[in-house]
Amino acid sequence: MNVLQSVMHLRPSGMSEQEWTLRLELAACYRLFEWIGWAEMIFNHITVRVPGSPDASPQYLINPYGLHYTEVTARNLVKIDTEGRKVDRSPHEVNPAGFVIHSAIHRVRHDAQCIMHTHTTAGMAVACKAEGLRHDNFYSAMMHGRVAYHDFEGITTDLLEQQRLVASLGDRDVLILRNHGLLATGPHVPGAFRTMWNLQRACEVQVASDSMRGDNLPVPRSVLERIPEQRKPLLATQQRAGELMFDAILRRAGISYANLV
Repeated sequence: MNVLQSVMHLRPSGMSEQEWTLRLELAACYRLFEWIGWAEMIFNHITVRVPGSPDASPQYLINPYGLHYTEVTARNLVKIDTEGRKVDRSPHEVNPAGFVIHSAIHRVRHDAQCIMHTHTTAGMAVACKAEGLRHDNFYSAMMHGRVAYHDFEGITTDLLEQQRLVASLGDRDVLILRNHGLLATGPHVPGAFRTMWNLQRACEVQVASDSMRGDNLPVPRSVLERIPEQRKPLLATQQRAGELMFDAILRRAGISYANLV
């Protein structure tokens, strides 16, 4: 957060410090997706909810439709409501598919402050398998009890699918969209990024394992059932750990907040 403070003086007039911080983090995350190789040209989305009054309709930030991830900045992110209407004066449009998926979750899951959706090769490959993600490697074992599934209904532009999508996710923080891709939620940008990274690694290891000769070694059910309890000590420091990881990879990628304004 000390790095963020260095660009606070560039905050647009009338914008809260909290929103400016979220815009900087989200813009940095789009650049990070491109650096890692998770970007999908101008498609797919990472969104973050903008804090407001408790009874207010959710508003969230999303990438401008038509811009590559490397072109996303803190200023050109578009702020929309859950009906897909722009609530700022952005000249950019919003991809309807991003509105349908993300707004549905932002509307009902107040703990899902940040939502990430990807079409990575490994993620889509696992999403195309009937068995989905097996909990038989280190990363997928950590996802035990956290993964939900949603059946493919075609291109996600049908508003009627929103209710079914939310029902599929339930109270879990990971959703595998069958035949489609991955979705991860989190209480903030770094936390959601850490969850997506774990999920992506789980899929990569499964794809690699399935390409090798021999049978996959299952993780005993008794071990999987202990993992939620084993994770509890880590949850207390999850936000800090997520921030440390996020900041470290930004440094490695050479992504500076000063260049995201």
